Amino acid sequence: MIRLSTVLHVLAIVLMIFGLTMLFPLAVSALLRDGATSAYDEAALGTFVAGLVLWLLTRRRKQELQTRDGFLLVALVWTVLPAFATLPLMFYLKDLSFTDAYFETVSGLTTTGATVLSGLDALPASINLWRTFLVWIGGMGIIVLAVAILPLLGVGGAQIFKAETPGPMKDTRLTPRITQTAKGLWLVYAGITAACIVSFKAAGMTWLDGVMHAFSTMGLGGFSPHDESFAYFKSPAIEGVAILFMLIAGINFATHFLLFRSRSLKVYRRDPEAIPFLLTVIGSAIVIAFYLLDHRVYDDFWTALRYSAFNVVSIATTTGFSNTDYNLWPVFAPVWMLFLSCFATSSGSTGGGIKMIRAQLMMRQAVREMRRIVHPRALIPVKLGGQPVENNIIFAVLAFMLIYGSVMIVCTMLLAASGLDIISAFTATVACINNTGPGLNVVGPATTYAALSDFQTWICTAAMLLGRLELFTLIVVFTPGFWRQ
Repeated sequence: MIRLSTVLHVLAIVLMIFGLTMLFPLAVSALLRDGATSAYDEAALGTFVAGLVLWLLTRRRKQELQTRDGFLLVALVWTVLPAFATLPLMFYLKDLSFTDAYFETVSGLTTTGATVLSGLDALPASINLWRTFLVWIGGMGIIVLAVAILPLLGVGGAQIFKAETPGPMKDTRLTPRITQTAKGLWLVYAGITAACIVSFKAAGMTWLDGVMHAFSTMGLGGFSPHDESFAYFKSPAIEGVAILFMLIAGINFATHFLLFRSRSLKVYRRDPEAIPFLLTVIGSAIVIAFYLLDHRVYDDFWTALRYSAFNVVSIATTTGFSNTDYNLWPVFAPVWMLFLSCFATSSGSTGGGIKMIRAQLMMRQAVREMRRIVHPRALIPVKLGGQPVENNIIFAVLAFMLIYGSVMIVCTMLLAASGLDIISAFTATVACINNTGPGLNVVGPATTYAALSDFQTWICTAAMLLGRLELFTLIVVFTPGFWRQ
């Protein structure tokens, strides 16, 4: 039975806290006198009051949350918060429609990084700060979601790790209580973000640019306060810092947590995703550098490697930064980059896609089936990290992949039917469902999603939410069985 009043009571508290987060860009706006202060006054007050009213209406009916209540709460938080996050944008940008504003804030909170805004350099600093701060908030929310909620579905990364995987994930919960785990992950996330800010500053950014780009880098969200993204800086040093921290953010934050606790780099070697993730991304960057050199896109290998490494890491980790218009490269390179975004990042990271661990399990399951054809009576377990994975986990991942493929096909067909060319439709779907940001053609890295119609924008918005909540978390709420007593 769904305890709706209990769910709404918790949602009310989240709303009030979210309203208080608007005080951060408000303070920056007041300090810099950028002209957007009134937008945050009204937005923060409106959000907090809405949460307070809902809290007062439900305060006498609160009960302990059950599993199904948790799914509904997650769905509501990730769909309601973006609506309130639009307020500062709509109060300041009077011509911005709710459709576009909601797309922008969903893109931020889901760490997608797709944008409908242009003229970013001319916007008040606090508006750009709010956009990138949403990415940072969303990034940490994703990590906590992976630890606390997705295991209940049986398809989350943490649930897969429970299949007697060796190494650091034997300490599945990391700490005895989920609240302690969340706090520990928050501290690691904030600490690495602080290091990223200092590194960007040391590489040549201003403090404000460093903060905003660090928020987007650690959230793997790709929002930038500059229309040219990282091409604005024309700095290999700044790009190098971004590459390093994007790779860090693409690894399971539980593994980072265990590093700080054990003071040993061995945790990365024992993590079944970390090394495959790094080898896949770095190897792809080198291969594409040679490919670009062979096609005479760049005159020397080091220039090719600079642009290949930055953009491959950015897209593979589902960040979405760019330092050149890779839409102009030979088509294999950007298509391969988007393919990497489907699976490269680790579960428990701020990246999107199906995650490296699911890709590994699917490959091992395919190998098992081929071996069964040759040896039909053999008992051949699927192993990960040397340990067998239970069949129910394999079945859950297979179901996830079926839904993932179905959603991608449906969204692509809807976008194509609405008039978008097939390359733009497919890559927009891939970019949104994997929370990557830019696609190709109409939605390429040198353009924005503003060219889409309202219908197309809502399709992409739904794809971002479905992808970020790993499909089942949101879809299950719309099944009849979920609401039966």
